[in-house]
Amino acid sequence: MSIALNTDKEIVKVVKEGLKKTGGYCPCVREQSEDTKCMCKEFREQIKDPEFEGYCHCMLYYKSR
Repeated sequence: MSIALNTDKEIVKVVKEGLKKTGGYCPCVREQSEDTKCMCKEFREQIKDPEFEGYCHCMLYYKSR
């Protein structure tokens, strides 16, 4: 298993700018809580799932098996 930034540099740039504006909270979600702080709870749970392979919600990170 490995986790890497999206290879699309433009997506990474836009999401990182959004993270700066929100203080580290997922820019794709309205709610700001510990569950939406990057890396969000949803992606942390996906990381634990050995069958999951794919992007986090905002497409910043990719988990491969």
